[in-house]
Amino acid sequence: MKKRLLCVTLGLSMIAGLFAGCGSSESSKDTGKTLNVFVWTEYVPDSVFEKFEKETGIKVNVSTYSSNEDMLAKVKSEAEGTYDVVLPSDYAIEQMGAQDMLMELDKDKLTNLSNIGESYLNPSYDPDNKYSVPYQGGVAAIAVNTAKVKKDITSYNDLFDKSLEGSIVALDDYRAVIGMTARSMGYSMNETDSAKLKEIEKKLLTLKKNVKLYDSDSPKSALISGDCSVGFVWSAEAALAMDENPDIKIVYPSEGAYVFMDNWAILKGSKHYDSAMEFINFMLDSDTAKMCIEEFPYLNPNTTAVEAMGEDYAKNEAKNPPAEVISAGEYVKNLDSDTLAIYDEMWTKLKK
Repeated sequence: MKKRLLCVTLGLSMIAGLFAGCGSSESSKDTGKTLNVFVWTEYVPDSVFEKFEKETGIKVNVSTYSSNEDMLAKVKSEAEGTYDVVLPSDYAIEQMGAQDMLMELDKDKLTNLSNIGESYLNPSYDPDNKYSVPYQGGVAAIAVNTAKVKKDITSYNDLFDKSLEGSIVALDDYRAVIGMTARSMGYSMNETDSAKLKEIEKKLLTLKKNVKLYDSDSPKSALISGDCSVGFVWSAEAALAMDENPDIKIVYPSEGAYVFMDNWAILKGSKHYDSAMEFINFMLDSDTAKMCIEEFPYLNPNTTAVEAMGEDYAKNEAKNPPAEVISAGEYVKNLDSDTLAIYDEMWTKLKK
């Protein structure tokens, strides 16, 4: 009888152990030891990821992309849960929210959210910051090497001048380039009227001879090396090029610029939600934001970090675009699939 009781006891212990093991396996999906982050190329310093790993013990796996469209395509092609944290631009946040691709943020865990200026919160593309919080932003500006270009460039329209043939490095981003073309004609970057889109396409194709290369990852490189004398680039890329070559100047277009804000968000199906929230709160820390500004000087909504940067940053119009430039600019919006198909066709023709 004792032997039977012992066997039953051991059997129950083994079963309990198996169930405990199953519980451990399930909870290991969010052990806090791994986080898969998908971000723009040359946008978040390696030192920031290293600091987060050191402080939390969470291993960060980083993958990069060059456009919102590349990011969306990759996320949709991979199994749910492949990536935890993403960094989409404004209109992409709106699109992903509408397609049920994002998880709601737990605001109680965002203790550093107070560092973000009120004017950057509750944006139209994500009311109440349900799915996202802002990281950095800026303007698609014009960079000009004044030692090589004698033409007085003041607008997007000037980029179509025949004198600039073979001299421009442009963003490899169809919404930015087509939007810039639309703005040069007095139209919206989010134009949907078919007749106006035909006009925009006609002018867009005249840009082909002027563009030497398309590069969204590091367009400053072509400016610094002298391969290109004019750039249609992100404002921070222009700022970094100016640091290397004082002959390079930034121009904010008279028509009003392409303005953007990139945001942290968590993908639906994330296996490490708590770690993702911890990472986003870490990115909202003023010291972390300051590290990001110092290496990638974009417009930063973290007002505490901006104050810590001092006047050299605050008064640098390339690194910290003036408020009037932002207010005069336009954000890209999420468009319907039929209109986007037209945009895509225009882009294909331009790069053919």
